[in-house]
Amino acid sequence: MDNSHQEAKVRLEVSQFIKCLSTSQDAQEVANTLRKLASYLDSESHKDISPGQREEFNRTQYTGILKCLLGNLKTERLQILTSAECSELWDAMFLRGPPDQAILVLMDYIGSSSPSAGLDKVVDVLVRYLQTGRLAALLWSRCLGSFSPDSPQLREMLLGRLVSLPDITANRLHPRNRPLFLPDQYYPLLARELGTTLEKTCQALRDKQDCTLSFVAQLLGKACMQGHSEPMFKELAPRLSALTRSDMLWQRVCWRLMEDVPDRWMESVVTGLVRAVEGPCALSRIMGNIVLKNKKAQFVITHKLLLLQYKYETRVVRSLLGYLAQDRERRPLLVQVLRSLCQTWANSSAVRHTPVEQQLYLSRALLLCLGLLRDTELQELRPELMQCMLGGMQCHLDNNVVQVRRVGMVVGECLSARLEANGPRLKFQYEEDEETRELLSMLEPLPAEDAVPRDRPDPLQNNQSSEIRGQSSPAAVTPQTSSVDEVPSADQGCESELDSDDELTPYDMSEDKEMTKVTAPLYLRDCLDALLTSEDPERLELSLRAAAGLVRKNVSTAREVSVQLSKVLLHLENKHNFPGFLSQRQAAMIALTVTDCIPVTEFLTTEFYCMNYSLRQRLDILEVLALSAQELSEPITEKIQPTQAATTVMPFDPSIAPLPWQQVVERRIQSKTRRFAKGVAQPPASACPNRYAPVAGYFFFPLLRSYDRPQVTFDLLGSDHLVLGRLIHTLGLLVHLAVNAPVATQMGRSLLDFVWAVRYHADQVVRRGVLFAVCSVFLSMPNQNLLSELSDHLLETRAWLAGLGGGGLQSFTAAMVPFNAWVCSRGVRFKTCC
Repeated sequence: MDNSHQEAKVRLEVSQFIKCLSTSQDAQEVANTLRKLASYLDSESHKDISPGQREEFNRTQYTGILKCLLGNLKTERLQILTSAECSELWDAMFLRGPPDQAILVLMDYIGSSSPSAGLDKVVDVLVRYLQTGRLAALLWSRCLGSFSPDSPQLREMLLGRLVSLPDITANRLHPRNRPLFLPDQYYPLLARELGTTLEKTCQALRDKQDCTLSFVAQLLGKACMQGHSEPMFKELAPRLSALTRSDMLWQRVCWRLMEDVPDRWMESVVTGLVRAVEGPCALSRIMGNIVLKNKKAQFVITHKLLLLQYKYETRVVRSLLGYLAQDRERRPLLVQVLRSLCQTWANSSAVRHTPVEQQLYLSRALLLCLGLLRDTELQELRPELMQCMLGGMQCHLDNNVVQVRRVGMVVGECLSARLEANGPRLKFQYEEDEETRELLSMLEPLPAEDAVPRDRPDPLQNNQSSEIRGQSSPAAVTPQTSSVDEVPSADQGCESELDSDDELTPYDMSEDKEMTKVTAPLYLRDCLDALLTSEDPERLELSLRAAAGLVRKNVSTAREVSVQLSKVLLHLENKHNFPGFLSQRQAAMIALTVTDCIPVTEFLTTEFYCMNYSLRQRLDILEVLALSAQELSEPITEKIQPTQAATTVMPFDPSIAPLPWQQVVERRIQSKTRRFAKGVAQPPASACPNRYAPVAGYFFFPLLRSYDRPQVTFDLLGSDHLVLGRLIHTLGLLVHLAVNAPVATQMGRSLLDFVWAVRYHADQVVRRGVLFAVCSVFLSMPNQNLLSELSDHLLETRAWLAGLGGGGLQSFTAAMVPFNAWVCSRGVRFKTCC
């Protein structure tokens, strides 16, 4: 009954906290709520919370709190806190609670979120999570035997997130990935945290506390299975080798770690450890008798690494066979390996069908194994070895490859010398090379177990020296800082001269920017969220200013939200009287139309005839379509910087023959001759595709679809003369921008059919628009298509122009002036487009 009361109390308080975090706009209230939540995570300073309540909070409520905090990233509630409060309270919720739940929530958010400022914040928290040792805390919590049992699905999910963290972050954060998330830095960090967990385990065992290494072993196995055994054991193997040299407890911990590795990952762990450990003694101290207790490890060590694979160095083979020879219980496996090697080496089919490299690898392993045998074992195996020597030498000597024959001679000599120590020995004549000398050295005894190679220093000494350097680094800086501080003391007599304020020059503050609490959005989705939900004028202004640049910079994201953002911008109102509001909104809509042309154009042309739009919005749609078509029709040219003439003086080289005097005089005359014109100053413009031509129909034809359907708030052929005149001007401009396009003829015919019905309109703006449209059709259509496609229109248009009279001609001239100026400024460039 008491437990249920505590659960209900915790659940009620947490629900109130979540409601406050989701709805409150008061910074002080949000900060107090986060402090109260943090009190459940701190077991020392808050004595009023019982351990049962704290355990209930961590078990059932902690994950929900973290998801609520991450859900508020899209709103402005996190921005009401200062940076110090955010780091102290918000980040602490992820860094002080159960580490396994925290990293699962963080990784799920990163894996399912698109680039945004909230994602950057979560990435910063994850970096702090890794840098503050929370991985070691997670592993240690799993090593303790007191944690609540979890499901296999949860354990597999946690293992997958920990091992695949570089892959998940690379897929979501590229190209803004953090260096700590790269495999070269993350997996050594994971190995160090794993070593720290093993140290805590040893200390706990000394304190007679039960621990389990099941989760740590599974983590090591999964990381090695995914191909990261080299960075893991490069950091872990030297440390374990040094710590197990004189501590039996460390050896027992390492043995238990190897025994707890699942069979499906045992091969990757054993292979990575054998390649990383120096010497058979260190390998024996770390692995123990795992080869006798685990069938998978036995198959890998005695068969796969020696008989099936041949890519490893001689050092690896020496360590592997020396490991089998180290212990009395493992020596029968050494004899078994020797028999398998002899059978394979003497097999004629294997000699014929295996590559030379594998035969050389088998020969090295055979000689190494032979050198590890004792005299009693050698006498027991003498008949088998004699049969191997005779049969194997015959197979090798009958081979056509010289290298194979030489290997057979060397191995035969070594077998004969080992079997007949005091009797006659075989001796062949062959050319000695590096391979033969290496094979002959395989019978030499192994080096001392405690010998550390000179090129591989002791890892413990490295750690101690790095700590000493880290502690002495501040002292090394101290003399320099003190010397700098002593410089003003030498000129104390000149203090009166330095106190004068007349010689102080003011700072140049012309390029300074005003510091604001709100920053401009860096991602397009953040900009969209701000325009949709924000009520902060400063944030709205910054988002509107950055919208056009973000659209052109992030093309893939812009195509995902182009229609939604266009709708938001079209309905956006200047409630706060921003300077340049219309131009910034128009630039953003043009950028969207150019970036994602067809969907945005279809949206704008459809909304032009919809209800509940003002005339200002309909005029904005026409203006955006016209300017977007103009940008698309312009050729994309790269600015070429003029190359500067080289003015450096070349040194005299006596080896080069001097030029004839005629060339010297000609060069001087050319350099001093003044020319007023010399050919073409600039190269002609190169042809490039017209981006507007393939999509011209999406701009033009939908605008002619519903012009004769009057609505309650919009009557194009009735009272809305201004919109009709602007529509006809826009259609004429769209036709002219489609010059040389295949669809230009169809567009011109449709435009003439449309404007012919309103050529006698009462409004002067509409009549001028008709003249502008007719001129654009005649200038845009190919000459050969005018008579074939518009023969009837030509005669009627000529009669109509003749009947206009003086006033009509003046209107025609007034309509053609801006059009002619625009054509003159851009006509040459359009002729270069395809």
